[in-house]
Amino acid sequence: MAVNFRNTRFHKLAANIKDCPDEGLPEIVMSGKSNVGKSSLVNALADNKKLARVSAAPGKTRAVVYFNVDRKIMIADLPGYGYARVSKEIKEGFNKLADDYFTSGRHFDLVLHLIDIRHSPSKEDIGMLEYMNSNNVPYFVIFTKCDKMSRAQLKKRIDELSEEFDFSDTANIFAVSSTSKTGLDDLKKAIEEFLFGGQ
Repeated sequence: MAVNFRNTRFHKLAANIKDCPDEGLPEIVMSGKSNVGKSSLVNALADNKKLARVSAAPGKTRAVVYFNVDRKIMIADLPGYGYARVSKEIKEGFNKLADDYFTSGRHFDLVLHLIDIRHSPSKEDIGMLEYMNSNNVPYFVIFTKCDKMSRAQLKKRIDELSEEFDFSDTANIFAVSSTSKTGLDDLKKAIEEFLFGGQ
């Protein structure tokens, strides 16, 4: 089934699990460190720089942000983890919201886990991958900020990180740049294929 990612609209903010909508559509969950580029990726996929708010200050997304993609897919952008400029209580609250999302029994179809290709894996990244592997959660690994490297550097870095991380054998791995649009078409096709197969 072809999906027009340009037809993506903001749907809802949810500050807790009970406020999360159930529209009966396949759901993609976006996870990763704060400031890893989740909002930028939403904007790049939709080809709309004003759709999701992009902040230079980590930790600004304090709720689950939902986007409706062509009335065929829901994207749930979770609060990021690992930022230091909020209080411990607030940080724990945000992390709890993300944790609750995965442990509440709520149905979702795919996780896009974003990792900044320039940095070593954080303990949160490692923990998230271990959780998804042990619970058979389907996920794509999305390496972001890839416009900062040459093609040769990119391949070398992906090989290095694949050694550091325990990626599932079935996980698709993508290198993308929201700035240069690198890798976006491949990611869109993979999402369509994963969610809808040959429909």
